[in-house]
Amino acid sequence: MEAYCMKCKTKREVNNPEETVTEKRIRIMKGTCTVCGTKVAKILGKAKQI
Repeated sequence: MEAYCMKCKTKREVNNPEETVTEKRIRIMKGTCTVCGTKVAKILGKAKQI
C-alpha cells in the first residue's frame, strides 16, 4: 500500500499498515513512511453500513 508522505513530498510504501474507521465512518489506512519514519495516512472511502 502506498500513501503520500508530507515530509518526503512523494508517495511511499507504508510500514505496518493498519485499517481503521473514523467516528464519521470513513475507512483510513495508517502507517509509517519506509524512508523517514513519519506517520502517514490514506483515505480509503466510506465504510459500509451494517
